[in-house]
Amino acid sequence: MRVRRPITRAAHSIVTVFGSARVRRGSSEYDEAYDLGCALASKGLAVCSGGYGGVMEAVSRGAREAGGEAIGVTARALRARANRWISNEVRVASWQQRLFELVRRGRGYVVCQGGTGTLVELAVVWEMLNKGMMRAKPLALLGPFWLPVIERVKQAEAAGRSSEGPTRGDRVLFRADSPGDAARYLTERLARTASRKTPARD
Repeated sequence: MRVRRPITRAAHSIVTVFGSARVRRGSSEYDEAYDLGCALASKGLAVCSGGYGGVMEAVSRGAREAGGEAIGVTARALRARANRWISNEVRVASWQQRLFELVRRGRGYVVCQGGTGTLVELAVVWEMLNKGMMRAKPLALLGPFWLPVIERVKQAEAAGRSSEGPTRGDRVLFRADSPGDAARYLTERLARTASRKTPARD
């Protein structure tokens, strides 16, 4: 794995966005991700994504055109180039390293529509938050796409007791109806986290 580049903004201001690489320019899904990038950048948040096409391109483009930063975590194993809107590329060796670097860099997360790759990303972040494997971070689902999956997981968990200790279930998830809704939620949560870390002044 390549030596990690330092995170270029204040640690609390980077939001990792997950979503499909198959979304095409001109589609409603592309436009929604673009608007998300604009909304996050307008709140002073840097965007981090997997760095390739589809949602990753759209959210990066939106962030850059709104004057923000777009970080892309790419992997040599995938043999693809980062999209042209990335301002800071972080290159790692494997798909697995890319996944956990995306998780590491985010101080909050937004999950857009996607396929199996996005499903894995959602599951990893949700499980880490659910089991307390990382400190609490805001996690927003953009739109209704993932709600059937969340509902089925809730049903499965309600059917029996876990031997793995207490969990937080779907309480760590926020349903965002729009890109602006997601940006507002993340900004508010991150601001509260930052205020708790700031020592009181006399």
